[in-house]
Amino acid sequence: METLKIVKIGGNIINNPTALESFIQQFSSIKTPKILVHGGGTLATEMAQQLDVKVEMIEGRRKTNTDTLDIITMVYAGKINKNIIAKLQENHCNALGFTGADGNTIVAIKRPVTHIDYGFAGDVVQVNTEVLQTLLHHHITPVFCALTHDKNGQLLNTNADTIASELAIAFAKLYQTELYYCFEKSGVLQDVNDEHSVIENINAKNYQALIENNIITDGMLPKLNNCFHAINKQVRKVCIGKPEMLFNSNVKHTTIQAVKN
Repeated sequence: METLKIVKIGGNIINNPTALESFIQQFSSIKTPKILVHGGGTLATEMAQQLDVKVEMIEGRRKTNTDTLDIITMVYAGKINKNIIAKLQENHCNALGFTGADGNTIVAIKRPVTHIDYGFAGDVVQVNTEVLQTLLHHHITPVFCALTHDKNGQLLNTNADTIASELAIAFAKLYQTELYYCFEKSGVLQDVNDEHSVIENINAKNYQALIENNIITDGMLPKLNNCFHAINKQVRKVCIGKPEMLFNSNVKHTTIQAVKN
């Protein structure tokens, strides 16, 4: 079975032109089928400030009202996505930009209101692989931004880590899928101030201990929840670290290990 690499990059790579250029060059060199997923929250926040639109965060997550959704759509699906596509083309990687609405690839529902109303935030309920399979077969790389749709005409802001995880799970029956979360750190760190303190393997048992000891907190929690969701749904490999881990197995990074029955 052929390998499919699904790679997610965050805002700290996107916002650094040198880091992004280096990543694009390396990503373009991957010969196996691949899909890229990107976020871009910092640039959306900057645009909101320029347009005098209030940015509201709840427990580290962006509340998406109508004005915020407009800005996210312009920034994610427009400026960031098309800039990445152009750079991939420059590096001889034929790519095509996507939201979940394009090709009906990722369907979501508006997150139910419990004690918190996140507005137009989406939770993924279905991934349709047919269009993406056709593109991959013709050596075209899909590039997803963090937007989905509800099949009723509504775009939804959806966590990019979740999109990457759900894509990996959907393709697990068709490929040996490998999921990589690339960011500016070398992996999950025992000490956030010590770049050399990489926790090289995380399983369900030590994950709970790391949470209880406040080593894993805040934004890393939903990322790791997505990692475990993927690895326990037949995704072959899930890793977190710097982009170099994609091309050099000796580069330290964090590997997520599945629960063994």
